[in-house]
Amino acid sequence: MVVDQKFVVPIPAGLAPEQAAPLLCAGVTVYSPLKHFGLTAPGLRGGILGLGGVGHMGVKVAKAMGHHVTVISSSSRKRAEAMDELGADAYLVSSDAEAMAAAADSLDYIIDTVPVHHPLEPYLALLRLDGKHVLLGVVGEPLSFVAPMVMLGRKAVTGSFIGSVDETAELLRFCVDKGLTSQIEVVKMGYVNEALERLERNDVRYRFVVDVVGSNIEEAAGAPAN
Repeated sequence: MVVDQKFVVPIPAGLAPEQAAPLLCAGVTVYSPLKHFGLTAPGLRGGILGLGGVGHMGVKVAKAMGHHVTVISSSSRKRAEAMDELGADAYLVSSDAEAMAAAADSLDYIIDTVPVHHPLEPYLALLRLDGKHVLLGVVGEPLSFVAPMVMLGRKAVTGSFIGSVDETAELLRFCVDKGLTSQIEVVKMGYVNEALERLERNDVRYRFVVDVVGSNIEEAAGAPAN
């Protein structure tokens, strides 16, 4: 593979290739807005809305920065994953009106990874003065909120998409320095169709990585092996 040098980043020593792969997407997607919007100082209180491939890296990166992290989800189904496996400090069920009210004005930022239409107002209410709601999920229809939700508290709704090459290289070094890894399942090429079916069922924690070098490409394609 020949690539323009502007788009190549070094993989630091100590970072396995299968671990580096998801960081080039999900990892830098959460790292970039935290850095760009000045949300890297220890002690901040952040919310991660949605616990999937991007969301799980959001928890890990924010915790490594020294933040108090609350995972926000529509049900309690992922509470154990968030708290016990990823190290989140709190878990908030968005359908629990009492818990949401108790958490009002408590967060400095929310990383919103939800890729489907959802209301913003319940989450904007969780932000403190000058809080930021950062959209990372690609939603194909308009999102709305009433103006006072951002006017009262000088809050901001913004977005981010992936990150720069420099930020990507910086993230990889950050992960090595902090001992961060993504939670992955390595599969061969012959398993790709089943992996895609599992993705449709949301049956992956949290990223598939395809081992191309270790796969028999001809067998995976259905051709007789030499």
